This record gives sequence, structure tokens and C-alpha cells, in this order.
Amino acid sequence: MQPLIFINLPVRDLAASIAFYEALGFRRNPQFSDETAACIVVSDVIHVMLLTHAKFMQFSPRPIADARASAQALFCLSAESRAAVDELVTKAIQAGGTADPTPTQEFGVMYGRSYEDPDGHIWEVMWMDPAAVAGEPASS
Repeated sequence: MQPLIFINLPVRDLAASIAFYEALGFRRNPQFSDETAACIVVSDVIHVMLLTHAKFMQFSPRPIADARASAQALFCLSAESRAAVDELVTKAIQAGGTADPTPTQEFGVMYGRSYEDPDGHIWEVMWMDPAAVAGEPASS
């Protein structure tokens, strides 16, 4: 079985966070969701667990960082094309997120942008030229 990744994020308003991630096109798995947590399925192997602060504190004794005041992590999702990068960032803006809290990355064979969710967590979206990934000369 391929390993799964579960990203656990503390959120201030669970309902608003669920609405944000569903507006991006991700779906909630009700089997692993309740009034304190929501499992958001990004892909077959990537899941984001949105946890109320009280629920998050059951898993970690450390204080919850304010994602708007300090960088705790950057999460990066791959995209199938440059247009798909822009499309996901546009969806994030329309859902109430903030576009491009980090600089746009434009390297010819790689293109990336970012968005910030309602709690300040930064998500990068990145496309890489398939030829470059395969080790072939970059396509023009």
C-alpha cells in the first residue's frame, strides 16, 4: 500500500475552513469528520485534517502557532499545468483566501504560486515541465 499523508491543521472556525477547502474542489470524508474535525481529501494519498484548537491540543502539548505571525510549514501541491496552478489560486481567492503570500516562482521548467487559507496556512501550488522531471532537455 502506498503511504498516505495526513496534514493536521488547527483552525479557528471549522465550518468556514471546510467551506474554503470544498470551494477549492476538495471533498470532505464524513467517515473521519465530526464537530471537532474534518477530513479533507485532496487526493488518494493526501488528506488534510482540519482540527478545532481544542482537538488539535489533544495531539500536541505545544502551543498553537499563529500562522499569520510565524512560518511553521509550507505545504506544496503539484499541478498538471501552469493553468491549473493559476486556477487553484483563483479558487482560493474566490473562497476567501489570499493569493500569493509568497513570491511567484517562475523558472521556465517550473512555475509556482501560493495561497493562504483562512487561518494563515500557506499552500504552494507548483507545476514542473514533465520533460524536466524525466531529465530531458527543457521544452520551449
